Amino acid sequence: MPDRASVKEALRAQRIETPSWGYANSGTRFKVFAQPGVPRTPQEKIADAATVHRFTGVAPSVALHIPWDAVEDYAALTRHAADLGVEIGAINTNVFQDPDYKLGSVTNPDPGIRRKATDHLLDAVAIMDATGSRDLKLWFSDGLNYPGQDDLRARQDRLAAALREAYDRLGGHQRMLLEYKLFEPAFYATDVPDWGTAYAHCVELGERAAVCIDTGHHAPGTNIEFIVAFLLRQGRLGAFDFNSRFYADDDLMVGAADPFQLFRIMHEIVGAGALDPARGINFMLDQCHNIEAKIPAVIRSVMNVQEATAKALLVERDALAAAQRAGDVLEANAVLMDAYNTDVRPLLAELRADSGLDPDPVAAYRRSGYQQAIEAERVGGEQAGWGA
Repeated sequence: MPDRASVKEALRAQRIETPSWGYANSGTRFKVFAQPGVPRTPQEKIADAATVHRFTGVAPSVALHIPWDAVEDYAALTRHAADLGVEIGAINTNVFQDPDYKLGSVTNPDPGIRRKATDHLLDAVAIMDATGSRDLKLWFSDGLNYPGQDDLRARQDRLAAALREAYDRLGGHQRMLLEYKLFEPAFYATDVPDWGTAYAHCVELGERAAVCIDTGHHAPGTNIEFIVAFLLRQGRLGAFDFNSRFYADDDLMVGAADPFQLFRIMHEIVGAGALDPARGINFMLDQCHNIEAKIPAVIRSVMNVQEATAKALLVERDALAAAQRAGDVLEANAVLMDAYNTDVRPLLAELRADSGLDPDPVAAYRRSGYQQAIEAERVGGEQAGWGA
């Protein structure tokens, strides 16, 4: 059995970033279901993120989405976050909501629209400069609905040109994270549809470009942990957008649909020594809490990642390696399953108590009165941004 003290030390050092948009109203393409107490401003989103960190102890940063979180004074917003005990994380761009982007943003056949989209990426880097953010996270909805609609190779050239311009604008401590998505809203061809496309562009750009894996952005049956292992081997895994999917990109709570998959992913992370924050992987949530209460759902999601990580840390790696070398298929699988089937909740409760936290963060939040306070104080909270 791995040393309990070292397991707790690794868990104590774990960092999970939460998304500002996860605290706002959200919905499907058909309806946004408003909830009482949701934030009305970026400052209130950060306050909610700080509350999650206060009860979990492992969520010290909050990602912003521009223009959803646009403010006049980003230095002041950064100070506001610091006063609440958190910091600004990844800056996420938005080149998918403007009417000009109907046929694409950086891959649009219109050079004027491409210029507009690329300028937004450059503006996001300026926001990184002002907030001290390390990560520029890019996702493009660009793609085609019909064969012959546009030139596939030309669109890759346009994409590469925009990425190059944004990459060259980065400061020395900053990096670019390129996310991919199998489909939606484009249905015939998406310009960054898979990890291979994202990886190829990152290699072309340079060592400060890495791939972001959104766990919901895959076809059914995709072996995501293989992708994790490959990108780790190449030094190009930069971030996760954790969520769960049943059918497509459902954006459900991480670990809700397939907790075993989350464990397998974290097993690869731990095995590569990549859990340490110094390795630079941004473990971020990217979820839409459409029907469940926002803050408790984010807290529960953080706990789900912690549980999967704890189980991965409990794998008897010497025994696993010995079984693998011997070709003992059943024993190797049994070693992995023994760790997965371990109830790690008492270990995590003990860890929280050792850190001066309540062993049950969700129950502690419910007792805190924070939800009742924000419901009384906040009137007219807005959706995260898509206006469904």
